Amino acid sequence: MTDEPAEDTTARPTARPEAPAHTDENSERPEARLDRAVRAAEQALIEFEIAVETFRVEVENFSRLHHQKLGPMYARLDELDAQIAEAKASLTGDPEDQRKAREARAAVMPMPGVDELFHDWMDSEGLSPEAASMLTDQPVRPPKRVRPSEEARRLYRELARKAHPDLAQEEQERARREEFITRVNAAYGRGDEELLRELAEEWAAGPVPEEARPSESEELYARLEWLAQRKELLAVLARDLEESAIGSMLRMAPDDPDRLLEEIAEQLLAEVAGREAVLAELVQ
Repeated sequence: MTDEPAEDTTARPTARPEAPAHTDENSERPEARLDRAVRAAEQALIEFEIAVETFRVEVENFSRLHHQKLGPMYARLDELDAQIAEAKASLTGDPEDQRKAREARAAVMPMPGVDELFHDWMDSEGLSPEAASMLTDQPVRPPKRVRPSEEARRLYRELARKAHPDLAQEEQERARREEFITRVNAAYGRGDEELLRELAEEWAAGPVPEEARPSESEELYARLEWLAQRKELLAVLARDLEESAIGSMLRMAPDDPDRLLEEIAEQLLAEVAGREAVLAELVQ
């Protein structure tokens, strides 16, 4: 008979599973939480700036195309109004009709003020394309449409998010980004998809900025304050754009502003035809 070994009753330590790592937010450095808040504020500001810039481009393009396409029609209406008033004054001889005729004629080619003489020479990027073409003998490159194409808008947003100057940590890097974004804005304003693609390739091949270094509390608080002030300024700009005459017109056709130009042109053509009919009756 084989003796069974005696059971060892010595207490052995029980292995405990390791507790999952737990990060207590309360133990996190205040600077780290503040740094995350700054990064979130930066991204929010960039998105807001993109929205304001895209609307500004639409306002400027609509204004230029409105003047280019509809300006001759408005001038024709003014001329017809003057001719109608002069025809009435000639028929009646009434001093009041003659006064109205003189006022109508004066409205055809009003004497511009100093501000009006120079207003069209400048836009948000400095010299307007029209002014630059006069100085360089180059042909004007007006925008093809009010709203750049979806592809141009996608490229612009992507570049603005990647290359925005507010993401720079060094002054030299900020200057590089500001120069680059200026070219991006100009290309987007013209709806130049090809140039935007070239700029995207240029940025991808450029130097990679260093990772943001941890900032001290004072610097982070100052950064947050600057971002808040910048957002307030952009909000004022956005409100001014929306409340402008052109901005108000754009809000009438948010989905297809180019069609709005066509509708206005059709209305003006109808008004021109009506004026011509009235004039024809007066001079027959």
